[in-house]
Amino acid sequence: MAKILVLHGPNLNLLGRREPQHYGAQSLAAINACLQKLARADGHELECRQSNAEAELVEWVQADAADFVIINPAAFTHTSVALRDALTAVAAPFVEVHLSNVHKREPFRRHSYFSDQAVGVITGCGAQGYEFAYRVAVAYLQNDSQAGGAVETS
Repeated sequence: MAKILVLHGPNLNLLGRREPQHYGAQSLAAINACLQKLARADGHELECRQSNAEAELVEWVQADAADFVIINPAAFTHTSVALRDALTAVAAPFVEVHLSNVHKREPFRRHSYFSDQAVGVITGCGAQGYEFAYRVAVAYLQNDSQAGGAVETS
């Protein structure tokens, strides 16, 4: 059984009512419930947390000892060296998730402090992107235990 930590950054607590044209109509609670259901079915422990505070997200990364992190850094994607450094410091493999297609939005959204360290980046798939990220996490953890961390794709 693996421990997977799902971190949601600032303003994601407003999902379902905040700019649904970009972020969809599904609430954060619904996204988390879907992920919990997947993890239970696979026998994994999954914890979901959301914060609008950068320091709190950093503390969770440092304290949690997760086997894998799924993170939507939201606005911190473009600004947070501290959160990037926390993920690097604990050497937690992670997938970066964005609900909207950042490449179709304002130019500043195209820069991420996380992407070059991530196992993968999922963008523009809406809430389903979190499900994809969960599947990547499980595959990574299975491959890591068998083949030294490489995720094989075909």
